[in-house]
Amino acid sequence: MRLLKPSLILELVFCVGAVCGSVCASESAIGGQAATYFVAPGQKGEGTFSTIQQACEAARKDGADRPRKVVIAAGEYFLDKPLLLTEKDSGLTIEAARGAKVVLYGGRRVTDWEKDGDKFYAAELPGVKDRTWDFRALIVNGRYCLRARLPETGTFTHESVFDVPWMTTTGGGWKRKPTEQELTTMKYRPEDISGWLDVNNAEVMVYHMWDESLVGLAKVDAESHTLTFRNPAGHPAGAFGVKKYVVWNVRQGLTRAGQWYLDRTAGKVVYWPLPGEDMSKATVFAPALESVIPIAGSKGKLARDITIRGLSISVTTTPLKAGGFGAAAFDGAVRIGGAEDCRLVDLEIFNVGGQGIKAAGENTRIEGCHVSNTGACGINIRGDGWAVCDNHVHDVGLTYPSAIAVSAGGSNAQISHNEIHDCPYSAVTCGGENNRIENNLIHHAMKELHDGAGIYCFAGKNLTLRGNFIRDIIDTGGYGASAYYLDERSEGCLVEGNLSLRVVRPSHNHMAKGNTIRNNVFISDEDMTLTFPRSTDYVVERNVLYAKGKIVIQNPDAITTSKDNVMFSVQGKIEAHKLDRYNDIGTYDYKAEPENSIGDPLISDFDSGKVRFGPDSPAVKLGIEPIDVRSAGVRRGAGQRR
Repeated sequence: MRLLKPSLILELVFCVGAVCGSVCASESAIGGQAATYFVAPGQKGEGTFSTIQQACEAARKDGADRPRKVVIAAGEYFLDKPLLLTEKDSGLTIEAARGAKVVLYGGRRVTDWEKDGDKFYAAELPGVKDRTWDFRALIVNGRYCLRARLPETGTFTHESVFDVPWMTTTGGGWKRKPTEQELTTMKYRPEDISGWLDVNNAEVMVYHMWDESLVGLAKVDAESHTLTFRNPAGHPAGAFGVKKYVVWNVRQGLTRAGQWYLDRTAGKVVYWPLPGEDMSKATVFAPALESVIPIAGSKGKLARDITIRGLSISVTTTPLKAGGFGAAAFDGAVRIGGAEDCRLVDLEIFNVGGQGIKAAGENTRIEGCHVSNTGACGINIRGDGWAVCDNHVHDVGLTYPSAIAVSAGGSNAQISHNEIHDCPYSAVTCGGENNRIENNLIHHAMKELHDGAGIYCFAGKNLTLRGNFIRDIIDTGGYGASAYYLDERSEGCLVEGNLSLRVVRPSHNHMAKGNTIRNNVFISDEDMTLTFPRSTDYVVERNVLYAKGKIVIQNPDAITTSKDNVMFSVQGKIEAHKLDRYNDIGTYDYKAEPENSIGDPLISDFDSGKVRFGPDSPAVKLGIEPIDVRSAGVRRGAGQRR
C-alpha cells in the first residue's frame, strides 16, 4: 500500500476534489474553519492517525459545535467492525485526499488456497463450520462470482400448491394468512433432488411473482419428497401460481469455471478458477460485515450534517433470510438512519452482498455516486426532502433478483439525472407525495422477475414523471413488464414528456385514478399495449403511439379525456379491449375515437433520444411538442469516479 508523506498530506488537505455541480449539491450549514484530522498508516505527525476510527474518535472529542474533517490517504483499509457515526459526529466530513484512491472493505482476504480435486481450490476458514462466519458473496480478482447452482441454467419446477387468492396489496394481501407449514415446506420432484443434498450447505431460492425467498434447509424427507426450510419464506411455495426454484451452494452445482460454494460441513470455501487464474496470486475477499459505514442517530438525537465523499466501499454480507419486496430487508454498505442533512457524494460502492446505500432521514443527498455489482438494491432511500441525483447504478440483484436499482419513498423529493440499467426487477420504484422523477436514463430492467417497470409507482400522490428515457425492457412473462407503471392508489400523478423505446407495454395503470399521461412518445418494434385495469378518471392527451404491430388499449373506460393523440400501427390494427376487473369482455376498433389521429407521425431520429416529426405529421398539426431526452442520465462533470 502506497502512503503519502506527511508533507504531502498537509498540502492535500485544502485541495479536496470538487463536488459534482448538480442541483443536488449542498455544503455544510455549520460555519467556521474545519478542524482536520489525517489518516495515514505508518506516518507520524500532529493530527495524523493510523486508522479511520482513531481519527473519527479524535474529531468526536472536539464536539459537534463546529465542522470537522477526516482526510484519508490513498490505500486499502480493512474494517473489522463498522465505522459507526452518531449524533456525536454531527458536522463531520470524511473524505479521500485529493486524487487518492481510498477503498474501505467490510471483509477479509482469503489466502492459502490448496487443490481440492481435479478442478477446484479450497481455503479453510475459521467460524464457517459453526456459522459464526457465513456469507453469500465471494469476490475474486474484482469479480462478484456466481455461486454454485442447480440447475446450471433456468429453474427447477416444484409441486407445492397454494391456491389462496391474492387480494391485492391494498386489499390486505392473501385472503387467508399462510400457515407456518406452508411458509416452511416445499414438495420437490425426486428426479431433481436426491440423497446427495447436504442440508448444511444447500440454500433454496423459491420464486414468487415480484420477489423471491432465499431459505436454508433443515430437513429433506426423501419419502414424501418434502424440503423443510431453516427460515420461513416470504410467501408460500406455489403462491401466484409460480412453481420455480433453484438450489444454491452445493458442490454438485459447480458446473463451470468462476463458480464457488461455502462448504460449512468441511469449514472451507471452494472455488473453480477461471482458465489461467493462479490462486497463489489471486486477490480474494470474503465479506464479514453487513454495513461498512452506518450513520445512526436516535429519536431526539439526530445525526446531522455528516458528509461522506470520494471513498470506495466494497465487500459486505447478508444474513440468511427472505429479503421481502425489493430485497429491502438487507443492510446497506452505507446506511443512514435517524439523521438529517447528510450527504453521500462521489462514492464508488461495488461488489457488496446487500444494498449499496440504505438511507432513511430528512434532506439526505446522494450525488454523483457509482453503485454496481450489488447482491440486493443499489440505492434504497426513505424520508422527506431527499435527492438522488447524477448517480450511475447498474448490475444490481446479483444474489436477490427482486432487488430494485433505486427504491424510494417519502415526500417532496427528487430522483433526477441518474443512469440505471441491468436490473433483474424494477429500475426505479417510488411512492409518497409530491416527488419528482425526472431526466433519468433507464434500460435493460425487468430481466428476471415480473409486475414491475422501468419506473414503478405505488400509492404515489401528485408524483411527476418527466423527461425520462426508458428503452429496451423485455417482458419475460408473469404479470408483465412496463416502462411507466402507476399502481394501486396512485392519484394526481403526471407522466409527461417521456420517451419509451422498444417496450411493448409503455404505460401500465392499475387501481389508480385521476392521473394524466401527456405529451409522451411511445415506440415499439412489436405490438404495443396501454393498460388501465380497475383505474378511473384518466386524462390521456397529446401522446404519440407508434407500433410496428397492433396497438391495444385495455379498459378504455378508465380514460375520461382522450384527445389529440396520434396512434399509428403499421399493421393497421388499433383495438380497445373492455374489461370487467381483469377479464376481457369485448373488443372494438379504436379508430372510432373522433378526437385522436391514426395517421403516421413521421417519426425520425428517436434512438438518440431526440424525436423529430416530419412537417406533414399529424403530431405537428395537433400541437404535440417534440421530445428531446438526450440529456437524460448523468450530467457531464457530475461525479469524480465515473
